[in-house]
Amino acid sequence: MKKVLITGGAGYLGSVLTEVLLNNGYNVTIIDNLLYKQTSVAPFTYNKNFNFILGDVTDNTLLKKLVEENDVIIPLAAIVGMPACKSQPELTIKINYEQVKNITKWATKNQMILIPNTNSQYGSSTEIITEDSPFKPLSLYAETKCDAEKSVLDSGNGIALRLATVFGMSYRMRTDLLVNDFVYKAMTDGYLVLFESHFIRNYIHIRDIANTFLFMIHNYEKCNNNAYNVGLTTANCTKLELAQKIQKFIPDLVIVENNFKQDFDQRNYMVSNSKLESLGWLPNFTLEDGINELISGYNLINKFKNKDFTNL
Repeated sequence: MKKVLITGGAGYLGSVLTEVLLNNGYNVTIIDNLLYKQTSVAPFTYNKNFNFILGDVTDNTLLKKLVEENDVIIPLAAIVGMPACKSQPELTIKINYEQVKNITKWATKNQMILIPNTNSQYGSSTEIITEDSPFKPLSLYAETKCDAEKSVLDSGNGIALRLATVFGMSYRMRTDLLVNDFVYKAMTDGYLVLFESHFIRNYIHIRDIANTFLFMIHNYEKCNNNAYNVGLTTANCTKLELAQKIQKFIPDLVIVENNFKQDFDQRNYMVSNSKLESLGWLPNFTLEDGINELISGYNLINKFKNKDFTNL
């Protein structure tokens, strides 16, 4: 039985990934400082193959010990998103980059490192984005993720997954991701104000990401030392097109395009996911599946304040 370490495993992605790995027979150890006071991984404590450690990835003694004890290392711990990183630049560099650099230093060639990156590293482009496209990071968040990816690939002992904008329900919910945010506002406010509505992004369901990590563990030797875009080929769409898809589920939604303000996130690109698809990988969830899921989920949690489900 392979032993997997997930740093930041109680977060939005980590909590879902933990479930997927446990269900597939892996031993999973999480280290997380529970910054957001989340109890997202509590449902897994019944499982004898689950181990939770309350700790911080800046504790190098603890982190080194955990790296040495596991077969697969997945560094998810991060300060996520442009606003959060901008408010804590020193901590962002320490967690987003230095944590990963240390892991590559301590890991042996017999271990697997699977690192998530972000499509935001590509910035904006009029060309279709592939894994060979140049990086144009527009934020400290993207810069640190690029540096972390480079340290893994330079080590010759890891795989980088460049994730599209994530959507879907999680045990540790976030509503500050674009699809999740749009659906939440559509349900609670009844309208969406779109800045630069022609900007294009790619999207991917959170469980498809979790299954991609599983896919890479199973295909590690073939995929090692490579980077892969992970997104829905059917979901390269503008913010206006996304809003219109939501409107099909919420017909009374009012969509307003505002051309007098600039969006703080200037990403604008179409992404090719053909490299990953050529390996036989296929997603299980469409963008429409996610919208329907989010509507059902928000009907359960919308009595709470939005700030309880955000990294901002």
